[in-house]
Amino acid sequence: MKRPNPFARKGTGKIKGATGWAGSKILGVGGYRPERVVPNAELVEAIDSSDEWIRDRSGIIERRYARPDETVVDMSFPASKDAIAMAGLEASDIDAVIVASVTHEFRTPAAAPMLADRLDLRCPAFDISAACAGYCHGIGLASDMVRGGSASNVLVIGAEKLSDVTDFHDRSTAFIFGDGAGAAVVGRSDRPGIGPTVWGSEGDSWATIRQRAPWNDVIAAEPGNGATIAMEGHKVFRWAVWSMAPVAQRAIEAAGIKVTDLDAFIPHQANMRIIDAMIKQLKLPSDIVVARDIAQTANTSAASIPLATERLIREGLVPRGGLALQIGFGAGLVYAAQVVELP
Repeated sequence: MKRPNPFARKGTGKIKGATGWAGSKILGVGGYRPERVVPNAELVEAIDSSDEWIRDRSGIIERRYARPDETVVDMSFPASKDAIAMAGLEASDIDAVIVASVTHEFRTPAAAPMLADRLDLRCPAFDISAACAGYCHGIGLASDMVRGGSASNVLVIGAEKLSDVTDFHDRSTAFIFGDGAGAAVVGRSDRPGIGPTVWGSEGDSWATIRQRAPWNDVIAAEPGNGATIAMEGHKVFRWAVWSMAPVAQRAIEAAGIKVTDLDAFIPHQANMRIIDAMIKQLKLPSDIVVARDIAQTANTSAASIPLATERLIREGLVPRGGLALQIGFGAGLVYAAQVVELP
């Protein structure tokens, strides 16, 4: 006896797609820097170095460290509140939360639903792990969500507590990292306010920036430095300078503008020398504002671009509504870049 085909077409119904928007834009940004300021002088003895050597090598003067009991979620909350306020919205207007972080204290649950709960939200909330490119990945995802109609206002946070994973006796990394959180609200627009995201990965170079040991080994071993970050600085420098400038150029072209149309360049705050080299590679005009938040905040990974953006806006260094090129790059190796209209 012939069995009926369970996959036979039974009707003529069609899925109704969500109603999207012509564009998306960043409505507001916010930032949180922990209270404790840590100058280079606090770190030099353990690495047999000097304040001058650190400044020459990285451009870093000081950084912020979170309190021992202060978490990624704790830092994300005030940054989120500031971003929502700048956007002219209430927390209840947010209908999705994305947190980019590699230092959330739990492997599970994610930071995003915990943050959403603090904001008294019951909405889609998830984390992404793209290291220093995480915020730009989040902006790309949020823009697509808004344009596709699956969300109206998406809260994107980059937050890191890198002091938890820093080896303070490693001369190549002890001075590089800091803590903090930056946030943005991406919402609807009748025209594009966020350009196409140019992103990718080079997984064959994953060992260039990495956690020293897999978590299973860290858990099984005696307390040590297994969970700290190791980095091959020279390889990272060459990759960032020679490979990321073309990515940034592609983001400019994808947005349909010229480099002279930019008002600001907001790269990941990895190293001042990398920033200067990228400026030369891109042939940026001298009147374009360049974010140099690294001097006071150091490298905060996923938090670095939103924190740098918040500082530029707060200090009145960039025009509201101006165009900024932002690019993040880091462990993976991963990268993402887009041109955005500033709030």
